[in-house]
Amino acid sequence: MPSSDDLLKSPILPVAGPDDAEATYEALVAHNDPAACRPLVIHVLAEDATDAESQRAHEAVERFESRATADGMAVDTEIYRGDAIADTIIEAAETAEASAIVFCSRGGSAWFDLLAGGVRTSLLAKSDTPVVMLPVEEK
Repeated sequence: MPSSDDLLKSPILPVAGPDDAEATYEALVAHNDPAACRPLVIHVLAEDATDAESQRAHEAVERFESRATADGMAVDTEIYRGDAIADTIIEAAETAEASAIVFCSRGGSAWFDLLAGGVRTSLLAKSDTPVVMLPVEEK
């Protein structure tokens, strides 16, 4: 079984929006050295996403990237389109040869609400890539 250091070495991190990107970044660096990690941060847009939704997706990955760069973490970002969110995340993880699919547990967030149902279940059931949910420190 891979160690936690190995799982967080080159993860794929799906983020739902700017606030989720911020929380996910904080959770990741609480469990990993920024210099030892090179994540691929993604947002999955529906095929028929509006311009406003597209802008929000770009803001999300840019917010993560900005924080990471300031802390010396190399990061890649990508916006994906797909109506099957879990399948899109899994395909992206496989293509990137990600060490894990990592997301942040964040009660009440849009992303966590999605993951709490079908997306989380699909990731766990279908993915050959390990799936990791990072806890968030309550402030």
